Amino acid sequence: MNEQIVQRLVVIKNEQGLHARPAQMMARLALQFESMIDLVRDSQRVDAKSILHVLTLGADQGTELIIEAKGPDAEEALDALVRLVESEFATDETISQESSG
Repeated sequence: MNEQIVQRLVVIKNEQGLHARPAQMMARLALQFESMIDLVRDSQRVDAKSILHVLTLGADQGTELIIEAKGPDAEEALDALVRLVESEFATDETISQESSG
């Protein structure tokens, strides 16, 4: 069984960047999926399921990140995380409801 890695480029748009609340939202959402999910900024790669790892990216407004997923629900995970970033981390409940569909 050869699982393909899927990835997408996103830009952090919210003014505060990927600070504590958005990082927590991203990690909580990533934890809902079985797939391995990484965030990549330049040469730095972190586990999207760890709030502390996400915070180490220091992603300010305008930062480009690659979201990369590998596993049985990789496409679904990628779609949900991209929606979260594109919504500028609107509300936790809205994103969770959309991803559980």
